[in-house]
Amino acid sequence: MPLTLPMDNRKPIRCPSGLYVVATPIGNLEDITIRAIKTLAGVDLIAAEDTRHTSRLLAHYDIHTPLISCHEHNEQQRTPQLIDKIRSGCAVALVSDAGTPSVSDPGFRLVRAAIENGLGVFPIPGVSAAVTALSASGLPTDSFAFVGFVPKKAGKRMDVLRSLVEEPRTLVFYESPRRVAALIEDLHMLMGDRTAVLAREMTKLHEEFIRGRLTQVQAELADRPEVKGECTLLIDGAPPAATISGNELDGMLRQALSQPGARVSSVVKALARQYDLPRRTVYEMALAIEKITDNSDSEQ
Repeated sequence: MPLTLPMDNRKPIRCPSGLYVVATPIGNLEDITIRAIKTLAGVDLIAAEDTRHTSRLLAHYDIHTPLISCHEHNEQQRTPQLIDKIRSGCAVALVSDAGTPSVSDPGFRLVRAAIENGLGVFPIPGVSAAVTALSASGLPTDSFAFVGFVPKKAGKRMDVLRSLVEEPRTLVFYESPRRVAALIEDLHMLMGDRTAVLAREMTKLHEEFIRGRLTQVQAELADRPEVKGECTLLIDGAPPAATISGNELDGMLRQALSQPGARVSSVVKALARQYDLPRRTVYEMALAIEKITDNSDSEQ
């Protein structure tokens, strides 16, 4: 039975001409704003990523606005048609299957074309999977880097991940359930065993947050025959580089080089990596220490 809001029993008010970017629920159909419902009922046309999916949302709220498809495979061709409709006086709403359109979803080309044509673009804010996951993650939220979906091809995916190794902000990824385990494995290999949160089926009946180190999340998924539902993966940003004074480095080098079997190259490599120092600088300091030590031994 369609849900009728007590305050919305009046006939829908027609929206002025323009493009309305409308956020829709990521799972629970009640996670939609009153303004979004009014907008979807008041526009002339709804451009949807999947008309079958959106039709269920409209039926739930007893909305009868016509639908037209606008997805990643036809957005380039569909955009001029929709721009012409808006220029002729129509109000068009853009929706994706879930969340906010054009954020890792189709819609970017249409929004940009509307702006380039001097047409009104009106955001109707609401749910976003990235912000929803962040709010319950327990990871730092004061600053974060939204990555979205990484490339499917291994080479390009690794290039993207390598570029994020030193990113200090919380990283937010979208991934399909079929590839999320492989993404976690790649992240662990490149970034170490960082704290992570896998948010799955958010706002739905089987909502789940898997929290822990990347290896712990890996182990949890490995025990399952399959992973279901759209996934949002968050991991802690890179830790701040350790700092060390010249005197402290000198002391650590002396101690390390005094150990039986110590090799200058190995000691220098380890300390340079640990404290993010130029290897040449550490190497020159190590050679100076060795020279002083050798001179002292010869004098004895």
